[in-house]
Amino acid sequence: MPALLRSASLTNYVDIAREVGLDPHEQLRRAGISGAALLDPDIRLPAGAAMRMLEESAKISGAEDFGLRMGETRQPANLGPLAIALQEEPTLRRALESFCRYVRLQNEAMGARVEATGDIAVLMVEVLNAGPGTFRQSIELVVCVLHRTLTRILGSDWRPRGICFSHPPPAALATHRRVFGVPVDFNSDFNGIVLKRSDLDAPISSYDALLASHARDLLDAKLAQSHASVPEKVRELVFALLPVGECDSERVAQELGMHRKTLYRYLAAHGHTYQTLVDEVRAELVTRYVEAGERPFTDVARLLGFSSLSAFSRWFSSRYGCTVSSWRRASGSQA
Repeated sequence: MPALLRSASLTNYVDIAREVGLDPHEQLRRAGISGAALLDPDIRLPAGAAMRMLEESAKISGAEDFGLRMGETRQPANLGPLAIALQEEPTLRRALESFCRYVRLQNEAMGARVEATGDIAVLMVEVLNAGPGTFRQSIELVVCVLHRTLTRILGSDWRPRGICFSHPPPAALATHRRVFGVPVDFNSDFNGIVLKRSDLDAPISSYDALLASHARDLLDAKLAQSHASVPEKVRELVFALLPVGECDSERVAQELGMHRKTLYRYLAAHGHTYQTLVDEVRAELVTRYVEAGERPFTDVARLLGFSSLSAFSRWFSSRYGCTVSSWRRASGSQA
């Protein structure tokens, strides 16, 4: 079952495409998306096709900041039910926890999590289940919208500690500097926003306890309707846990609230094993990391959850029939 997103995720696409010299309806046609679908924000579209259209639009137009341009003019209402999750919580911490829980209501191919260490906290986002390819435009669009939302909650004087992207930098950084107001770190280990840990305890003035209760009931009902299967949930957790080295079946089963043997039975009923899902996720990620051409293989091995470079090399050779270095050289030649 392909991941889907709300057509509201493409808000402003037509305007930005025209702004950079593209025919937006031709791009939509090539992506297999009806222009009429954009008239209703709740129409569900294939996430992979929509996100690859953004990449293609940026490539054809030469506008490497295409996703940021789309994100700059977004309003909370464009997030639909997800806006409720962000605004109807007592603190920023609770709001971000809600965002991470309900983000799939906006885009089933997007995952998020919050990690706090020392005096900093990091809101991370990652593309899930969207198929092969890089999705820097979608990542930058989501981070831009989150940055705008945090500024709305914390006040116009607030600044993040930093902005991080795992992809390489564009040729020009003017848009990134204007949008975020702080230096942006590229070729990072994650995509997201770095905050002060104390920001998490900031109160949200719009919080209303009764409205929040109704909002959670609504969002939980919508989440239940998404019918994510156990394999899909496992894939999302594998994406999140691989880079931090905690992606074992015991941990994943614990996150899903079940015993490891129960997890194995659910996966077997869908024709999967835990290891095959891990390998599928690694195969999807390795093309992004290796094709970038700049990340050391030791970093790639770590981000894919391997204990050593040699373990990663053996896995790669077994799966693709060649060494990772020769594969990168061949990819570079084709590019």
